[in-house]
Amino acid sequence: MAAEIINPRSDADQKELIDPAFALHRGGKMEISATVPVRDRDDLSLAYTPGVAKVCTAIAEQPELVHDYTWKSQVVAVVTDGTAVLGLGDIGPEASLPVMEGKAILFKQFGGVDAVPIALATTDADEIVETVVRLAPSFGGVNLEDISAPRCFEIERKLQERLDIPVFHDDQHGTAVVTLAALRNAAALTGRALGELRAVISGAGAAGVAIAKILVEAGIGDVAVTDRKGVVHQGRTDLTDVKRELAGFTNKAGITGTLEDALSGADVFIGVSGGTVPESAVATMAKGAFIFAMANPNPEIHPDVAHKYAAVVATGRSDYPNQINNVLAFPGIFAGALQVRASRITEGMKIAAAEALAAVVHDELSADCVIPSPFDPRVAPAVTKAVAAAARAEGVARR
Repeated sequence: MAAEIINPRSDADQKELIDPAFALHRGGKMEISATVPVRDRDDLSLAYTPGVAKVCTAIAEQPELVHDYTWKSQVVAVVTDGTAVLGLGDIGPEASLPVMEGKAILFKQFGGVDAVPIALATTDADEIVETVVRLAPSFGGVNLEDISAPRCFEIERKLQERLDIPVFHDDQHGTAVVTLAALRNAAALTGRALGELRAVISGAGAAGVAIAKILVEAGIGDVAVTDRKGVVHQGRTDLTDVKRELAGFTNKAGITGTLEDALSGADVFIGVSGGTVPESAVATMAKGAFIFAMANPNPEIHPDVAHKYAAVVATGRSDYPNQINNVLAFPGIFAGALQVRASRITEGMKIAAAEALAAVVHDELSADCVIPSPFDPRVAPAVTKAVAAAARAEGVARR
């Protein structure tokens, strides 16, 4: 009888040979490390019992001391249910962990903020809220990540109502902040003000709604948002609560019809939906338009097509100029909020972040440079400082 041939390499080993991403991820991408030494009995008695009891007693008597004597004021929970992970969709909590670990190391690398991935085995909005509320005493802030719409709106709202720490859904607000920064610089480059521009957003999900809100808050001339059924407007009877609210503060021009109809004469296209916009529709946009086609990996309008008609083109990809990347926003936003122990992240803080981000490259503007690189060392300090100042100005800072 022939001897059984045993493959000495596991499936995981084979994957690592084929794709270096698997080798990089083996064992995870992060760890907990101590900030104090535990070398001998004296160190142990200070870091743990009996020394730790003195600190516990002090915090019990004065709860605000938790910020001074634990890591609470510098750590964020990165919370997901795995329902809207990158372009992969609903892949579940375990499969989301590589992304959540990645988010956590970006917090540390770019903002100096510690972060802990928390993947929840529930998709029920109320269960997610209750779970996070119970975890909140351990954290200085909550970053909601890759939670599908429309539940993400409800979850963020309910958590912020119940917690006195910042709650921030990055898929919404990080994208919105970076988009506004890039749009401010594109307008400055071409000698226009935001109030002169009419924008069209393709996609009425988490990012599209947040972008619309921040553009209106920042003074955009007009903005219309489209979903799969066309332009979101107050005459439609099929809108969700979120879209009804959206219709109430957008589309002052009263545009109806399709995305293509809305694009005619528009100054700005912002894509956060996927799909493909016909070149014939792009050609109807105003002269010198701005095209921010941010779907990954395939932009709604290919840059080669966009450059035929637009003065400034941005995408969500790193292999083209002007990448709209959330990492430009969330590390500095949280760093600034935690620095002043803010109770929430306000619209004013987000706009301050966008203005600071835009200012980083204001003196270097060109069609290929309306937003900084994620690796520009000026970004996080500028955003942190601006957000902290805005928190103080808006009365949500506690130190």
